[in-house]
Amino acid sequence: MPRHLDIQMNSFPIAGTFTISRGAKTSAEVITCTLTESGARGLGECVPYRRYGETMESVMAQIEAARPLIEDGISRAALLHAMPPGAARNAVDCALWDLEAKLSGRSVADRLDLRKLKPLTTAYTISLGEPDVMAAQAREHAQRPVLKVKVGTGNDESRILAVRAAAPDSAIILDANEGWPEDRLEHHLRIAAEANIALVEQPLPAGRDDMLAEIARHVLVCADESVHHTGDLASLADRYDAINIKLDKTGGLTEALEMKEEAQRLGFSIMIGCMVGTSLAMAPAVLLAQDADFVDLDGPLLLARDREPGLNYAGSLVFPPDASLWG
Repeated sequence: MPRHLDIQMNSFPIAGTFTISRGAKTSAEVITCTLTESGARGLGECVPYRRYGETMESVMAQIEAARPLIEDGISRAALLHAMPPGAARNAVDCALWDLEAKLSGRSVADRLDLRKLKPLTTAYTISLGEPDVMAAQAREHAQRPVLKVKVGTGNDESRILAVRAAAPDSAIILDANEGWPEDRLEHHLRIAAEANIALVEQPLPAGRDDMLAEIARHVLVCADESVHHTGDLASLADRYDAINIKLDKTGGLTEALEMKEEAQRLGFSIMIGCMVGTSLAMAPAVLLAQDADFVDLDGPLLLARDREPGLNYAGSLVFPPDASLWG
């Protein structure tokens, strides 16, 4: 029976507004790939990211252009060469993983030899805002073990200190989204160290981060926008202590698994992150994150409405996906 591809745009409202250094949004715009074959159905979701020149329309067109190969039965290994890393390939790759599981009767976890899946503690995101507003958000969620705090301005000292005071017992990750000016980098890293921050993500713009190799880093610094796929890793070893693997950057779980293995070999700490998407996008990442040092898979917690069925969250714990969702 031939394979059939269906592509849909979906929109899920965000609870409030999600704000980072590059702007704000009130909904998660996602693309869903559905592959059907021999009565089985595989699903994959991606989130196009304008930072990388992606739009809903361009990603839809990219998947559509690959339709003949996909419906002709392309393998995940061949897909790595047929489509570039990015959101489009992610949706197709994850749909292929899910389809293979449904056709074979073997779960993705079983195929990856993940025998004892466990719930993971995910970070919870605090949006960028004025220090008092961010402190109020942090105070509301101070019972959570890990907070991810969006920063990325020339004057983040007050934000860092306000959030730390509001959530004294939480581990805190700062995500600057490329927003710290070079002349404030060392100051902000020093404040972060004094505030016992666990990790700082992407303080400088990708491609303009050489300064990180020249200064003392008193807190772990993590590459996000600077790292997309396995080939990026070796060049980052002098500048970063950790990497953030996101399926929408790597172009799917297949490349992400290879990337994680190589990153661990090179001595990087591993963070598994996400765009703001639904449980369908998080599900494969939960498997990828089983042995990660940092987990940031709170996308569905930021939504006013998730897919049904979705992942099971209990506070900051996210549980492995049921086969009815993915895998």
